[in-house]
Amino acid sequence: MQKTFSTLSGLIAWVVGIAWLFPLIYAVWSAFHGSQYTTHFDWLAPLTLENFRSAWHQAPFLRYMLNTVLITLLILASQLVLCTLAAYALARFEFRGRGTVFALILLQLMVVPEVLIVENYQTVAALGVVDTYLGVGLPYLASAFAIFLLRQTFKTVPQAFEDMARLEGCSELGIIWKVFVPLGKPTYLAFSLVSISYHWNNFLWPLVVTNTENSRPLTVGMSIFGAPESGVDWAVISAGTLITVGPLLILFLLFQRQFVQSFIRAGLK
Repeated sequence: MQKTFSTLSGLIAWVVGIAWLFPLIYAVWSAFHGSQYTTHFDWLAPLTLENFRSAWHQAPFLRYMLNTVLITLLILASQLVLCTLAAYALARFEFRGRGTVFALILLQLMVVPEVLIVENYQTVAALGVVDTYLGVGLPYLASAFAIFLLRQTFKTVPQAFEDMARLEGCSELGIIWKVFVPLGKPTYLAFSLVSISYHWNNFLWPLVVTNTENSRPLTVGMSIFGAPESGVDWAVISAGTLITVGPLLILFLLFQRQFVQSFIRAGLK
């Protein structure tokens, strides 16, 4: 009975995995073949890179990619700094209202970001940073999820480590940098992967707050590139899609073992 259940579970996992991969498989097929092969498969169809050349020249993907990388790194760097300080204070300092502050931070996890788009846009417009990297990243410069993860990690650090660092003459920032950050590396890596993946693929807020190619990320650029009024050529659109998701796929394939281990270690804490 157990063997049958295990076999059935494996079969279901394979079916779900193939169903999940099918859009990517189709995109790869269409991108490397001519337009006449996007609606039917022919194993003898010739391969071509023309779709990638067409997509690259039809849209400024290099600029979009640069914008996406800079926006993602700006958000991640800010989150790591601000959330580390907030998590350290919540985990190691005793002050009145600490539980209330932490509860309010957790409450933020229940708020869907799209609900705040109008208020966020008004704030960004008032600051004069519409259509800039800062404007795209401003609502995400801190993360309740990161604060929660890091607080839980910092609470597991033995008090003796902190005391020894104080005896060595370390300041509060020195203790964070030399004790807490090294011990929290798995959590930092796990959160960084989540943050990079989310903001690399974020669409709605960048669509609202960007107007030109100067700050438009890949997701918004891809939506304009694939718009019906631009002409629908699925082979070229598939090539543009692979250009968009390619960096994340390559990153995952190269470091998938480290990714999984980081998530496991972060979960164990």
